[in-house]
Amino acid sequence: MKFQASWQMFFLVVFVGYIFMWTMLPTKLYHNSWTPKLEESLNSTYFREQGTNLLLFSFPIMLIAVLGCVYLHLMKKSNYQSNRSSLHPLRRPALVMAPLGIVNAVELTFAAMFVALLIWSLANYLHISFGHIHMYMIPGEKVWQEKFRSISLRLGYIGNTCWAFLFFPVARGSSLLPLFGLTSESSIKYHIWLGHISNTLFAAHAIGYIIFWAMTDQMILMLEWSSTYLSNVAGVIAFVVSLGMWVTSFDRVRRKAFEVFFYSHHLYTIFMFFYMLHVGVAYMCLILPGIFLFLIDRYLRFLQSRHKSRLVSTRLLPNGTLELTFAKNPDLSYSPASILFVRVPSICKLQWHPFTMISNSNLEPHTLSIAIKSEGSWTQKLYKQLSSSSSSDRLEVSTEGPYGPASFNFLRHESLVMISGGSGIAPFISMIREIIHLTTTKSTIRAPNILLVSAFKNTTDLTILDILLPFSGTSLNLSELQLQIEAYVTRENKKPLEDSKKQIETKLFKPNPMDAPISPILGKNSWLCLATIISSSFVLFLITLGLVTRYHIYPVERRGENYHYSFKILWYMFLVCVCIFVAASVVLLWQKRKISAEGKQIQNFQYTKPTMSPASWLCGVDTELESLPHQSLVQSTKVHFGARPDLKRMLLECKGSDVGVLVCGPKSMRHEVARICASGSAKNLHFESISFSW
Repeated sequence: MKFQASWQMFFLVVFVGYIFMWTMLPTKLYHNSWTPKLEESLNSTYFREQGTNLLLFSFPIMLIAVLGCVYLHLMKKSNYQSNRSSLHPLRRPALVMAPLGIVNAVELTFAAMFVALLIWSLANYLHISFGHIHMYMIPGEKVWQEKFRSISLRLGYIGNTCWAFLFFPVARGSSLLPLFGLTSESSIKYHIWLGHISNTLFAAHAIGYIIFWAMTDQMILMLEWSSTYLSNVAGVIAFVVSLGMWVTSFDRVRRKAFEVFFYSHHLYTIFMFFYMLHVGVAYMCLILPGIFLFLIDRYLRFLQSRHKSRLVSTRLLPNGTLELTFAKNPDLSYSPASILFVRVPSICKLQWHPFTMISNSNLEPHTLSIAIKSEGSWTQKLYKQLSSSSSSDRLEVSTEGPYGPASFNFLRHESLVMISGGSGIAPFISMIREIIHLTTTKSTIRAPNILLVSAFKNTTDLTILDILLPFSGTSLNLSELQLQIEAYVTRENKKPLEDSKKQIETKLFKPNPMDAPISPILGKNSWLCLATIISSSFVLFLITLGLVTRYHIYPVERRGENYHYSFKILWYMFLVCVCIFVAASVVLLWQKRKISAEGKQIQNFQYTKPTMSPASWLCGVDTELESLPHQSLVQSTKVHFGARPDLKRMLLECKGSDVGVLVCGPKSMRHEVARICASGSAKNLHFESISFSW
């Protein structure tokens, strides 16, 4: 669609221009040409310091975010289905290596641009500072010592550049990610990269200054809280906190002690507070867009998480997997492979865990389902609690989301090869259900042929294939569904005996007036409401900031008195939070009446109980099954025992000019498939990895 491509190109050009603007920051062109002309009409020293930066660095991103919301609303309203993009060849894997993972050509290009930006900025900072080195020297200080201090200072400046982009990937409900075809879970690696780079630079900045103060006998400056400039002690506190967050975020620590990582990472609020007190007003304007959008997203998520979601039923599989089905508002639509964050207070009141959604909003308009494999301590406690005979008829659950891509990109291919390992099959279930919806409703979009290759450890893991079909009352016609399933059981060599049938246990939960169906927090037109919140809160912030500056700060400075520098920063943070709170609350109160009226109608909807069937893939194909669609899927499945899939042979034998290759599973599996697609042996293979690295 040319309209869609032209708008995406427009947003991309504006974003690249925004990155180019950062190259101007340390240069004489910015300091000696642009800034004075823009600041001549401004009176207050405080306002001059922030006015230019707000105009050049904050406004463009906020404008993109608002226009992006409008664009996504129009695409959603037109039921847009993504066609093949002109940039699709550049999305092939270009680099497959640890610790970067799988990097395509587009990501590699932008990474190179960003590294070039950091190097360029550092070089220009040092060029300008070294040219005026004698202006900053104190009596008795040597030139090389001042240069060492200058390098340490500029490394901190470069770290601020990373921080300007750090929060974009973790703003789950932001318009910037789906605008460029990204999701929060797929772009979390950018947050990890930026986090490691910024913490490395901040560590070099802090250690460099400690060494400088030690060499010049000025260690007392570490505890200085200046009233006219930046606070050094705030920087020390921020560095100590960030060091703890950084150490616990490494992959080895995060996987072995997730709770340590989880709780230590929530120290970001303390870090942000002291970090802003240390960097000052000027750099707060530069990093404002990411923090502003993140705070809006965080506040909306907080409001959504306060509601208790109505849990309709659960299916307990013999392999330790469980399916949770929630009631949902029919107006809540989401894309396949979306994720839902879940909190169960009876297990832990603070922890939120993301799970892949296996339901489809078109095929199941009144319910929403997720699959959970009991592997960690939290999921094992949940499975044990639900499988217990003494479990209650209600489970208190809070949810956030769903979050996912804005369009169904996988439907653009002629055929699909879905490769999964273990619980990695979950996102493919929602995709298959979307394709079932297309074939059932006789959609004008041609459904692609599907080859599902799944690797499991044990025979009981095959039971997850029983939830490929929803248990809703919708009549399903699978006659036009071209699906072939190749299942591999790697650790067992024999087919199970007929008498080893195991039941899939199903439980229904009673409705409770305290629970409500999962609904879009901003209503049906959520993107327009988000655009209203972003624009109104930012404009309100600019107005209140101007009023506080003109009538509170400026009169003090005009009298020749000193207005405490940290108080200016505190005003800045306070106004950001208040403006977001006011704007978002007004929009939410406006939408609350509509959502409440719709929720009462949904409460009266009757949910049917699914049939309790044996795990069909543990039985012979001659066994009488509960439905023809179920029987059709079993007959299209071939199970291989004691073997691993030969992925290279299977992929190279794929016919057709456009074969989409989707993989979700262990890192080794994803990397193997990425190398095959990147080798150039088969140009018809188009790779896409689905990785959840929260």
